[in-house]
Amino acid sequence: MIHLTPFLVAELSLTIGGNLEAVVESATGWPGMGIIFAYSFLIAFALPGPSEIVLLAPLDLGLPSWAHLSTIMLVSALGKAAGSVFAFHIGQEVKQSGPIVRWVRRSRWDVLEWSEKRSTQLARRYGYAGLALALSVPFFPDTISIYAFAVLEKNYLRFAIATFVGSLGRLLVTAGLVGGASVAV
Repeated sequence: MIHLTPFLVAELSLTIGGNLEAVVESATGWPGMGIIFAYSFLIAFALPGPSEIVLLAPLDLGLPSWAHLSTIMLVSALGKAAGSVFAFHIGQEVKQSGPIVRWVRRSRWDVLEWSEKRSTQLARRYGYAGLALALSVPFFPDTISIYAFAVLEKNYLRFAIATFVGSLGRLLVTAGLVGGASVAV
């Protein structure tokens, strides 16, 4: 029997995440949209990795470039919102699961303390808009923000809307930065 240690779970997540990134980067056609949705869903609650990678998917959808990019962004944001609702449910369960919280707090890296401090500040000051704002920061691991807010908040619908808006905002900011950089070059 294999004993899943936190290190092994992290290693498996990185391996799976890396393989999924390669799948996303090679996704084509309309079935690729399903891959983008699944990847975004998994990024929200389980995989460490860049959610912005979906912008690189070489999909050929037969749409104008603006519609092509918009479709990818919407599908990705919907996937991440759905995944965040799953994370939200897990967060609600964790709030009631003392042993898990105690184990994480005793672990070598107290991610809960750091993320709770930052996320609590955002949540108290800006509420769900703070979550959307935190998720709009490109290349920052959004899984931390999602779980931190999931433990603090209680409204599934508002949580899903905030993660949708934040995920869409992140992709818009990323596309703007990349587009601006390519124009400057």
